[in-house]
Amino acid sequence: MGKYGEAAVKAVKLLVSGNVDRPKDAWEVATSEIFSKGTSSQRKGCPRNAFLGLCEEGKIKGIPPGNYTNSRKNKEYAIKAVQILQEIPALSSNPETLWNRVVERAYKAHNQQMDVVTQLWNNNLIVV
Repeated sequence: MGKYGEAAVKAVKLLVSGNVDRPKDAWEVATSEIFSKGTSSQRKGCPRNAFLGLCEEGKIKGIPPGNYTNSRKNKEYAIKAVQILQEIPALSSNPETLWNRVVERAYKAHNQQMDVVTQLWNNNLIVV
């Protein structure tokens, strides 16, 4: 499991357990533990906004929909990835191929959004 996927799973556990109240705070705590607070990896926006976008749309088990991010693109990427995984679950083991389908083969670098989506999927935390 990639570190951003690990952070997403940890953030969900923090929220579901009640140890943290808001998805943004859960992401902050999880990434601070994994990457160290204040590092560029901990502050990286693309995986955070993919996670928050899924939360916002009520796509993560145990997390109510709400207003959690201003990001449009990363949220769209994550939502589209979930839709693709519903059709082709085997792509959960290949984030790069999943990413290529999400961006429809446009040349755009994968920035760990699919690590978040696939690890939530593989841990049965996505609402389908």
